[in-house]
Amino acid sequence: MRISFERTGGFAGITKKTTVDTDTLPPNEANTLKSLVEAADFFRLPEQITSSNLQSDRFQYKLTVEDNGKQHTVTVSEAALPGTLRPLIEWLQNIAQKR
Repeated sequence: MRISFERTGGFAGITKKTTVDTDTLPPNEANTLKSLVEAADFFRLPEQITSSNLQSDRFQYKLTVEDNGKQHTVTVSEAALPGTLRPLIEWLQNIAQKR
């Protein structure tokens, strides 16, 4: 499984990008990542998740997951972030900070 993660926006407008491949992660981290993708039911999420309550200086996240020949991209605003997707976003942000 390969995930491309991009966070844009925020007060400073700094973009963070990272790509994570479960083949290059330690087994425990790879299993955690797979579990987070499954818990978010990622492949069933719509491509765009937006909030009607537009707020400046909020983050926008774009995730592309490739797994077993399937690929799905979701773009979500911080204000509309579903609870099921939040743990995956937080995990990916933590990895992006370390790189």
